[in-house]
Amino acid sequence: MRGAAATLRHELIGLSGVLERNAYLVKRYVWWELAFFVWSLANTLTIVFIAKGIHAAGGKLDVDRATTTLLIGAVIWSYLGVVFEILTETVAWERWEGTIEYTFMAPLARPIHLIGMGFFAVIYGVLRTAVLFAVIASFFSLSLGGANFVAALIVLAVASVSFIGIGMMTAVLPLISPEKGMQMGFIAQGILLVISGVYYSVSVLPQWMQWLSTISPATYALRGIRHAILDGYGVGAVWSDIWPLIVIGAVSIPAGLWIFGVGERHAKRHGKLKRSG
Repeated sequence: MRGAAATLRHELIGLSGVLERNAYLVKRYVWWELAFFVWSLANTLTIVFIAKGIHAAGGKLDVDRATTTLLIGAVIWSYLGVVFEILTETVAWERWEGTIEYTFMAPLARPIHLIGMGFFAVIYGVLRTAVLFAVIASFFSLSLGGANFVAALIVLAVASVSFIGIGMMTAVLPLISPEKGMQMGFIAQGILLVISGVYYSVSVLPQWMQWLSTISPATYALRGIRHAILDGYGVGAVWSDIWPLIVIGAVSIPAGLWIFGVGERHAKRHGKLKRSG
């Protein structure tokens, strides 16, 4: 019996060691845990707000219109995600390739570097989004004969300027914090997912979230594109969504360049360019 008790004690000590080790791992990577929690929270809230959106419509929905509304939200969110990820991973890619120091010492103005990354993200994102929209729409045989795709593309083009500016701001996060920067980028995306009305009208959000939605370019992009595709609105009719995007873009691009410049100087001063953790 004494031998069995000693064996049990030994195994229990080992078990406690495993638990303690994993607790320390969670503590060490707590920012990843926070990022995934916020992402899960954003997705859960999104599902709940979709239900509230259906309830706000009285439960009587035009199935084709509702399907198209959700489709537009999904593909525009996919587009926004591509732009953000390419810009946010600007620093991470360079670190992975081992070329970050060469890139940041290259005789290239930083605004040109970042704007070039933004243009690539927009071009790639538009092509990917167009194919995604066409493929998914074909599954549901949606009737889009009255859609004004020209107006929708104009809204998306204007919104892209704002997306690039905000992407520049998130791009600085991995630069100033090699350990936690990418996680914070995911948190920023999760917040935009909830407040921008990707899958529902922002009118179903709590009032304080509606206030936050007014500073998100995705709010105006989604509303303008939905009006253009679902209702056939022209550029003049969606101007109320275009001019806020122009204002946000005019502010976000200079702000993004300035913030990235501050972050770059901080990283160089503290030797964080080459660090990966």
